[in-house]
Amino acid sequence: MNSRVQGLHPQSKIDNYVAKGWWTDETIDDLFWRQVEARSDAIAITDPLNRVSLDGEEPRRLSWRDLGAEVTYLAARMLELGLKRGDRIGMQMPNSIEQVQIYLAAWSIGVVVSPLALQYREHETVAMVNQAELDAYIVAHHFADRQLAQEVADFREQLPTVRHLLTIGLAEAAPIDGVQRIVPQPATDADARALAEYRAHNPNHPNDLVTICWTSGTEGKPKGVLRAHYDWINFNWAVMDGLNGASSIVDGEAVALGDIDHNDVLLNPFPLINMAGINGMLLPWLRTACLLVQHHPFDAPTFFAQVAKERVTWTILPPALLWMLLNNEQLLSQVDLSSLNRLGSGSAPLQPAMVRGWQEKMGLFVINFFGSNEGVALLSNALDFPNADDRANFFPRYGAPGVEWSSRVSKWVRVKLVDPETQEVITEPGRPGELYIDGPQLFGGYLNGQDLANPFDDEGYLKTGDVFEIAGENNEFLRYVDRAKDLVIRGGMNISPVEIEQLISEHPAVLEVSVVGDPDEVLGERVAAVVVLRPEAELTLDELVNFLRERRIASFKLPERLRIIDALPRNPVGKVLKRDLRLTTAAK
Repeated sequence: MNSRVQGLHPQSKIDNYVAKGWWTDETIDDLFWRQVEARSDAIAITDPLNRVSLDGEEPRRLSWRDLGAEVTYLAARMLELGLKRGDRIGMQMPNSIEQVQIYLAAWSIGVVVSPLALQYREHETVAMVNQAELDAYIVAHHFADRQLAQEVADFREQLPTVRHLLTIGLAEAAPIDGVQRIVPQPATDADARALAEYRAHNPNHPNDLVTICWTSGTEGKPKGVLRAHYDWINFNWAVMDGLNGASSIVDGEAVALGDIDHNDVLLNPFPLINMAGINGMLLPWLRTACLLVQHHPFDAPTFFAQVAKERVTWTILPPALLWMLLNNEQLLSQVDLSSLNRLGSGSAPLQPAMVRGWQEKMGLFVINFFGSNEGVALLSNALDFPNADDRANFFPRYGAPGVEWSSRVSKWVRVKLVDPETQEVITEPGRPGELYIDGPQLFGGYLNGQDLANPFDDEGYLKTGDVFEIAGENNEFLRYVDRAKDLVIRGGMNISPVEIEQLISEHPAVLEVSVVGDPDEVLGERVAAVVVLRPEAELTLDELVNFLRERRIASFKLPERLRIIDALPRNPVGKVLKRDLRLTTAAK
C-alpha cells in the first residue's frame, strides 16, 4: 500500500462525529458514480460558451453517461502511468469539462488533487509543487496568450518529484518536449474493467486526503489546506442548507423555494480551486445531479448569455457587479435574468441598499456568504434573515441562547469571539473579537503543519483571523468588523503582503516597503505598495512592476499603485501601522 495513504483526522474525532451522524461513509467519488447510474441520460455539464476563444477548444455538453465514460478513460490512463491511491497530482486548468474530469478520475482511484490558480507562474508553481511533492502535474496547453504547458516544461527541472507532465484536450495542439498529451474519449470495456478492479481492491475511505488547496499565508509562504471526504461533504451541507432556505418574490409575496434538485442549473463563475468553487458549486452539483455550467474567466456578455441560454437558476456574483447591475437600467433591459431564483454574493461586505434593491426590484433574495478554505461557513439566507438589511449586515451566531436557525450546520458548529489582547471570551455586544470556530466542517490541518503555527486553540477551535462583534436584539447575530490577518483580497484571491514585500525589498531603490489593500469598487481591493526609498533613489510603478515580472509571479499580485513616503508609520514597539496606511492610501 502507498505509504502516503493514511487517515487525515484522528480516530477519536471520527468516532465522535460518526456517532452523532455528522460524518458518514460517503465519499465524493461515490456521489459521482451514483449520479452517473441514476441520471445517465440527463445533461450533466457544459463548457463556457466562449471557450474556443480561450483555448481553441469547441464548447461541449456531456450527459452523465458520457461524462462517466470519459472519466473512466482518464482514470484508466492514470493507472497506466502508475498513479495510485495516495499519490498526488497538481492541476492548473481553466474551468472546463476536462478540469472536472481530472478531479473525478483522480478521486475515483484515490489520487489527491492539488488545484493551482491559472494565474500562477513559475514563482508560485515551483513553491507549491515542491511543498506538496506532487507525482504528476496536469496543465492546460495554452490559455489566451499564455503557453502554459510550455512554461511549465521550461522549468520542469525545478520540480524533482513530478514524474509525469501532462496536458489534456481535444483540439489539435503543437507537441511539447517532455509533455504528454491525453485526448478525452469514451472508455473501452478494458478501461472499465481496469477501473472496476482497481476500485474493488483499493477502496477509498472517507478519511482519505482528497485535496490540497492553497491559501496565502501571512508569513509569506502559501499554505496547503488538507481536506478529506469527511470534512468536504460535511462542509457542503452549509451551502446546501443555505440554498434550500432561499426565497423569492412571487406576486409581491416572499415564497420559500424548497430544496435545489436535478431540475436546477448552476452557473459557476469561480475557479474550481478552493472553497468557493468546490464547496459552492462542484459539490452541490454532485449532490443534486443538476446541470453545471462552467464559466471562466469572468466575462459579462458571455456570463449573461449563459444565464439566458441555459436557464440558470442559481449563481454567485461579486457585490460590486450586483450593485452596478442594479443601477444600470440599460444593461438590465438587455439581459434575461428571469430564470434566476437564487443569487449569492460575498467575499466583501454587502451593501444593504444593494441587497434591498435586488429584493424589491428583481424579486431575488441575495444570499450572503462568508467562508474560508479552512472551514468557516457562515451564511445568511432569506429563511433566517427575511429583512434585507439584516441579511447584508449580519451572520448567524450559532449557539446563541434561545435562537433556532434553519440550517443543520447550526447544530454542529460552535463559535466564540476572543479578545486578541487578553484572550478573554467575549459575550457582550459591540466588542470586537477574533472569530474562533469549531465543528465537523473544519479542515484537517496544513501541509507540513508541524513547521507552522498551530491554527487551533486548546479546545480545537480554528482561529480564523477574522474580527466580528455580537449584535442583534437578542445577541443572535455576528457582524463582520475587519480581518486580523494581514491579507489583501483582490477579486476573491487572497494575496500575502509579506510575500510581495519580500520581493519588493530586493529592489535596489527600496529601503522599506509595506503592501496594503487599496479599496476598489469592482475587485474589493487592489495591491498598493507604500515605499520608502534609499537616499537619491527614484522609482516608478512601471519600473517596480517590471522588476516583479522578472521574478515570474502571478499577475494579480502585481502592485497597481505605488506611493512614496518618507517613513512608514509605526507604533511604540516598531510595528508598521497598516490600518493607517490603508486609510491614507485610500484617500489619495
